[in-house]
Amino acid sequence: MRKRLAERNSEISSFHVMELLRRAKQLEAQGRDIIHMEIGEPDFPTPPTVIDAAIKHLQTGQVKYTPAAGLPELQHKIADFYQNRYKVTINHQRIFVTPGASGAFLLAFGVTLNPNEELLMADPCYPCNSNFATLFGGKSKLIAVDASTRFQLTAQQITANWTPSTKGALIASPSNPTGTLISPEEFKKTIDTVNNLGGCFYSDEIYHGLVYDTTAKTALVYSDDVFVINSFSKYFGMTGWRIGWLIVPEEFIEAAEKLAQNIYIATSTQSQYAALAAFDENTLLELENRRAEFAARRDFLYDSLIGLGFEIPIKPEGAFYIYANCKKFTDDSHQFALNFLEAEGVAITPGIDFGRHEAHHTLRFAYTTSIAKMAIAMERLERFIKKGYLCL
Repeated sequence: MRKRLAERNSEISSFHVMELLRRAKQLEAQGRDIIHMEIGEPDFPTPPTVIDAAIKHLQTGQVKYTPAAGLPELQHKIADFYQNRYKVTINHQRIFVTPGASGAFLLAFGVTLNPNEELLMADPCYPCNSNFATLFGGKSKLIAVDASTRFQLTAQQITANWTPSTKGALIASPSNPTGTLISPEEFKKTIDTVNNLGGCFYSDEIYHGLVYDTTAKTALVYSDDVFVINSFSKYFGMTGWRIGWLIVPEEFIEAAEKLAQNIYIATSTQSQYAALAAFDENTLLELENRRAEFAARRDFLYDSLIGLGFEIPIKPEGAFYIYANCKKFTDDSHQFALNFLEAEGVAITPGIDFGRHEAHHTLRFAYTTSIAKMAIAMERLERFIKKGYLCL
């Protein structure tokens, strides 16, 4: 009999945090008090203005397909957002509204990546990006990064790892899991390097807006010949609405339109109408207040983890994660996370979800819950360490 399961499935990695989340939910169902610091989902609700906009549209009863690229008024709103925030002028036709950032990645890789072509990515990085490449027959080449490069790829590393089969490079700034930003100087160098090599540059900017003590620059400041992926999930607090966007170079507009028509027809209509309100002045004011709260959470968690003996060579500048080295306590961060959940009821993510480099010595803590809850989690972590529930 012919094998029915596609071979690509064996090349797609599991997301270990989902195993932890499933177990955490089981423990909650048993009555255990679980503190969630594993999933990148803020505890803040969707802004009321966004919900009201969705309800208003739903009440019209006209919940029909939109153009594949998205509502023209939303494309214009996003273009205006880039003009106001980054002083960058974008042709709205380059903007594609997608089913989350995941849809944006699929669209970007779908119009550029050929079978067996490689994409250069940092190690550690968000794992789904590699799996997206696999879906199109491509390959990800993970390049080990550390504190010396702020856990970001450099132009020198891109040049050194470029081969005839390389299609391009992906940089996430702020990054998941480290929360670091690439410096403006290195950002420009990496983009220039990829463009000079004739490749595609992909900029993951889904945590823009959630940046503290500095500002993040979009890749579009340095070049129009880039793919920019963004989302309404993180800064705008719209995870479950499944809406993001992709900005493509001019030459890819027609191809992206055709592919979008075929893979998802159109992004959720009510989510698009809701997203129109995400750029309202009152919404942005609320989001800035939330950003200040995230900054306070980051400071609390960073100081707490350092105080417990974790190594954090660079204080995160963005997103809502701290990627901590735990080699003082364990050589198996995955087992550490499993044991910690069972013993103390706190869910965190092991480093093996984000690559291979130092993966067994790292843990990701998400500060997507309140300082009060994190304070309890840190008390539990201190007790866990002192009791010796460590991995051999």
